Amino acid sequence: MPVARSSTLSGKRVRIRASRDEIEHLLTHKVADVIVRDTLRKKLESGKRLRVKLGVDPTAPDLHLGHAVLLWKLREFHDLGHAVVFIIGDATGRIGDPSGKSKVRPRLAAKEVARNAQTYLKQVGRILDMQGHVEVRFNSEWFSKKSFTDLLDLATNFTVARLAEREDFRARLCSQKDLYLHEFFYPVMQAYDSIAVRADVEIGGTDQLFNMLAGRDLQRKLQKPEQDVVTTPLLVGTDGVEKMSKSLGNTVGITEPPGAMFGKLMAIPDGAIRDYAHLATPWDTEKMDDFSRRLGSKENPRDIKADVAEEIVTLYHGAPRAQRAREEFSRVFQGKQLPAEMPSIALTVGSWDPVALLLSLKVVHSRSAARRLFEQGGVRIDGVPHTSWATPVVIRDGTVVQVGKRTFVRVTGTNAS
Repeated sequence: MPVARSSTLSGKRVRIRASRDEIEHLLTHKVADVIVRDTLRKKLESGKRLRVKLGVDPTAPDLHLGHAVLLWKLREFHDLGHAVVFIIGDATGRIGDPSGKSKVRPRLAAKEVARNAQTYLKQVGRILDMQGHVEVRFNSEWFSKKSFTDLLDLATNFTVARLAEREDFRARLCSQKDLYLHEFFYPVMQAYDSIAVRADVEIGGTDQLFNMLAGRDLQRKLQKPEQDVVTTPLLVGTDGVEKMSKSLGNTVGITEPPGAMFGKLMAIPDGAIRDYAHLATPWDTEKMDDFSRRLGSKENPRDIKADVAEEIVTLYHGAPRAQRAREEFSRVFQGKQLPAEMPSIALTVGSWDPVALLLSLKVVHSRSAARRLFEQGGVRIDGVPHTSWATPVVIRDGTVVQVGKRTFVRVTGTNAS
């Protein structure tokens, strides 16, 4: 039975409508926990239009599939008519979220954070309807106006003992690793974000629970209504071990080209397929049940993984491009053929120092990285492995250099002047 109430959205009268099944789906689908579940369910059933907050720090230029789990949950609230607030943490990003970290994160320069933040708006549009009254805020909006006295006043709402209860902080203290004062400010600042945007609900990964509960504590101490908290499971990275994280380099970006995205997904360990099917695809319960049946059968896991990869690429690039990415992957990596398309770079033909060659092709960032690739057998010249970074390479017009499994570059030969 639908429940509804009139509300106001940008001056227009709207109705917040949701069936009990829709509410149950909102509170359980790809959800790890809800605090407080009964309270939030009653608010949703009442028809009250809630302000739902999600914050992401621009510590790298790309949003990835781990962020997408949260963004799709935010989209569910938005589709039911609730006010969603997407916070770009350009102030908190200067500190770096210490959640789950065993050592201090390097601080980012203001210019780097600002540059990354600008890329987020376009990327978020892959999931959220940016024309549909999504409220985008930068938390520098309020923190840049605060004086040192303001920050001291804010800090009086938190005790060192409470902050030190964080598992990662406690572990570092017990192992006598450095824990810096500025790191304590991160949960304080994230908590204040909830005050600034008047959040009724905050969404975050399970690693964010401490920070989100700090928001509840601060709201209570400042005599504001306490936000409810929705946590989602953490998507494992492409290594199949650690959570997907920009700092660990195990991510799949939501704006990566279809071929690159498909290739990364095909490289994940077989044991991580279920995690990606559950968290990164839009599959419903029936589709997931079929997926589980296939996993339990004698079907080749590679074929199941390819279906999952195609579904994810379709979500961000559309079915035609996803199908082409799958066909290209099969042709190149299973058929051992060259890609139909690859970038070309003009180089002088003749003998080349191998390390200088990779640097000139812009496939590595340093000489040491180039040497490691050669030593590990990660470089092929016209299909032939080249394992010595000290042995010169002869480059001709049309030579194809392969680095790793997925990077191919064709040389357009020029003569030395």
